[in-house]
This record gives sequence, structure tokens and C-alpha cells, in this order.
Amino acid sequence: MHELAPKAPTGNRRGRRSRQEILDAAARVMSVRGYAGTSMSVLVKETGLPKSAFYHHFDSKAGLLSAVMEQGARGFFDSMREAHRQPPQGGTPRERLGWYLHRTGEVLESREEFLRLLLVLVMSREAAEAPEALRTVITVRDEGRAYMHHMIRSSFLGEGEDVATAVADGLAHFGMAGFDGAFVSLQSGDGRPAAECMGQLADALAALGGALAVAARR
Repeated sequence: MHELAPKAPTGNRRGRRSRQEILDAAARVMSVRGYAGTSMSVLVKETGLPKSAFYHHFDSKAGLLSAVMEQGARGFFDSMREAHRQPPQGGTPRERLGWYLHRTGEVLESREEFLRLLLVLVMSREAAEAPEALRTVITVRDEGRAYMHHMIRSSFLGEGEDVATAVADGLAHFGMAGFDGAFVSLQSGDGRPAAECMGQLADALAALGGALAVAARR
């Protein structure tokens, strides 16, 4: 789809109120078709809104993608914070990792539309056409690794702060790769539920973290 026309004034009351409808429809369609495959005609059909509504709210297709990604990122991290409220204070690193990752799996399932679009943009060059959206993609990935680092470090705090930090430094990227893989598995419909994948990731992180903790104490 070519860039949308410049904003035009409209007296259409529904058009003025339709920004959220447009964002929701664009997120849904882009997560399936990708950025390049989402045309104005498809969005008009999906929403039932006139073109004037799009022109009223967004200057360009790139601006629409940026807004979709910003909204999705905000919702994703809000869900993560809510899911991880009041973590357990005791237990083994494996038990604590299991608690964190089980709840992460629930967020993975509830926010799959945003995560699907995020991975499409990561694996393609489409976001290069929308610099603000690309910055959001990079920020989400960075924040995701920081969140994984926090979960791992918190799970190993019983080993001491320095050891826990060393373990998290060593495993945050691996943990993110496991999260990505679990999401792809869920999307592929291969029959493995998110909870099972998250449990296996917790097993792997606990085993690797234990070895790193031993090395860090030496």
C-alpha cells in the first residue's frame, strides 16, 4: 500500500472516533499479512470505515504501523508486569523460574497477535520503511532481554547477588531465544502447549544456570 494521503479534515463523527478501531484492525491484519501485504482496501473492508477516517488519524502507512507497534508493546509489557506481581520469595531456582515462565507463557498466548507481527518485522526488512516502528521493534527486543535477565537473576538470588547477576548475564539471550522458539511452536500448531514449552525452558535455564553459578563462585 502506498503512503496514505495527508490528513484531511472531516466532519464524519464516526471517523473522528475510529482511531482505536483502525489500530485494532491494522494489528489483526498486519499480524497475518505483514506490513507490505496490508493495503488500504483491506483495512477499509475489515473496519467498514471510510477512507476519510484513516486520513483523519494517520499521515501515512508507516505512521499507522508505528502506532500499532507502540500500542502492542505497551499492552505486552503491562501484561508481563501484571502476570509477575508478587513472585515467590522462597524455593529453588528451578521452582522460581517455573513460576515466572509459566506466567510468561500465559502472556505469550494472550498477546500472540502483537508477538506475531513483531517477529514478522524482525525477520523481514519491512519495518525499514517505518523508522519509528523499527525503533519500537528494537526497543521491545531490548526490553524483552532485560525482562528475561530480571527473571533469571531473581530466580538465582539465593546464590548471592553477584552470582545471580553472572548467571543472568550468561543466559538472558538464550532465554529470549527459547521464548521466541516457544512462540513459533505455538503458532505452528505442532501440538505442544505453551505451558509445556515454558516448563522445558525453565528446566534448561535452571540446569545451565546451576553450572554457571558453580563457575561464578570459583
